[in-house]
Amino acid sequence: MTNRLTFPMLTEDDLRELTAFRQNLHRHPELSGEEKETARRVCEMLAPTRPDNIMTGMGGHGVAAIYDSGAPGPTILFRSELDALPIQELGTIKHRSTVPGKAHLCGHDGHTAILLGLARILSRSRPTSGRVVLMFQPAEENGAGAAAVIADSRYPEIKPDWAFSLHNISGIDFGIAKLGPGPTNCASRGAWIRLTGSTAHASRPADGRSPMNAISELMPALEACGSGELLGPGFSMVTVTHASMGAESYGVAPGEAKLLVTLRTFADEEMDTLMARFESLVRQTATLHGLDCALGYEDTFLACTNDAQATAMLLQGIERAGVRHESQTEPSVASEDFGRFGLSGAKSAMLYLGSGRDWPGLHTPTYDFRDELIPVGIGIFAETLAACLESH
Repeated sequence: MTNRLTFPMLTEDDLRELTAFRQNLHRHPELSGEEKETARRVCEMLAPTRPDNIMTGMGGHGVAAIYDSGAPGPTILFRSELDALPIQELGTIKHRSTVPGKAHLCGHDGHTAILLGLARILSRSRPTSGRVVLMFQPAEENGAGAAAVIADSRYPEIKPDWAFSLHNISGIDFGIAKLGPGPTNCASRGAWIRLTGSTAHASRPADGRSPMNAISELMPALEACGSGELLGPGFSMVTVTHASMGAESYGVAPGEAKLLVTLRTFADEEMDTLMARFESLVRQTATLHGLDCALGYEDTFLACTNDAQATAMLLQGIERAGVRHESQTEPSVASEDFGRFGLSGAKSAMLYLGSGRDWPGLHTPTYDFRDELIPVGIGIFAETLAACLESH
């Protein structure tokens, strides 16, 4: 019988330092594509763990730390995210954001601390074969980061055989891991709409072509473009996220309006159908009101799917770490770009880790990552790594 591989546990001092780092990172959020200082802080924390190589500037400000056994074997990647959100934090925690209008309200600061904890374990016990890549990925929130990392000319040097990630989530009991094979996140993309007419004096609005009626009709009509189906094949959703019209003036009837909308579908192949409905509605409404229209797409997220073998490996890690778990039977409506690592050739899987049923939700202004999840996440990743290495 093969001896079970184990890695050294972290000390209380380790966990205190990782928690302090996480809270300091929370004070200094940087948005997608701007994570230069965050990356520097990560490299500073990585240095004492003596990785065999550190690649910086991956896909922007990404950092990859490589721990090599020197023996043949698999390349196993664990990923966290670096970026924060353009939201004003309203919580009263002592370590709240010091940057107006920006905050870590998705827990990427906590995910980063978990990977840094795994780095400390690897500094004390290298993998027995192959190598481990800790990928601190930029720009997850706008969907650009994973694709940019994979497109980096250096990525083939660290291309993984296995890729794993986790995300904290509210609405699930604290410390419960949720995992399943197959679809785990819906596809989504952002769409912008610009309607253009002509301005007029506010006392003579009929002299112009105002977009007011058009956007008033479009906002509920766009959201009705969603299928209304339960989450599963055929599901789609449209959410209006921003609307603006005209200048801030009392004397000018507006001549232009802008809408931002998010489209979501269960699967990638269903997105084209939703886009066609969306574009047809926008153009018909613009024509009806005598307006010119332009539209385009940004923030594209492909659907995220858990590989069955990678899911089984991650489940072994969860069970070996003594973490309770439940099956994920349907994907999250929220999007994730982690799935691109799987599409690039790795066997990949991601789990959700519960913050508590009543914990503030992700992207809400009072959210904060729950620090007690740091050792839970580290334990799952360390045991998943051990299970992977045992299987080769």
